[in-house]
Amino acid sequence: MTRFTPAELEAARDRLVPDVVADGLHVLFCGINPGLMTAATGHHFARPGNRFWPVLHLSGFTPRLMKPSEQGELLSYGLGITNVVARATARADELSAEEYREGGRQLALKVARLRPRWLAVVGVTAYRAAFDDKKAQVGPQERTFGDTRVWVLPNPSGLNAHWTAATMAEEFGRLRVAAQA
Repeated sequence: MTRFTPAELEAARDRLVPDVVADGLHVLFCGINPGLMTAATGHHFARPGNRFWPVLHLSGFTPRLMKPSEQGELLSYGLGITNVVARATARADELSAEEYREGGRQLALKVARLRPRWLAVVGVTAYRAAFDDKKAQVGPQERTFGDTRVWVLPNPSGLNAHWTAATMAEEFGRLRVAAQA
């Protein structure tokens, strides 16, 4: 794994991380925003300790554990990745309420254009802030964007101690089954 100095990570705040998207995906995963490691590498969920890639595999979405640098292969499985907010930060609590709301508006437009079967937002707090839905819980939502259904997943950050990799994989697996139906 590449090591970055604190100065290199700080400089990454100004980098945009390209989406991994295509029309008509089975599931478009949506992170909160890029962390500094993600911005530095250009690969989603790149921070060591983030459980996205292991949970994606454990839940059956991918046949093997993928590295963040292999994110482009997700498209071959009908999967993609984007973020609610494009701005990279060290922590999600650096984002403003307006950034979340604007991110939600931009995400809705992106989903309308790409038409995935499911939008999977990883992080209930981010979903609540982006779509002004204070009562949202992990799981399928009533909200849709056209024909795109919405599922809120637990945040795979290593800082989320409420969910283990195994319990996250169960929830991701529920989405996988729904996406295949």
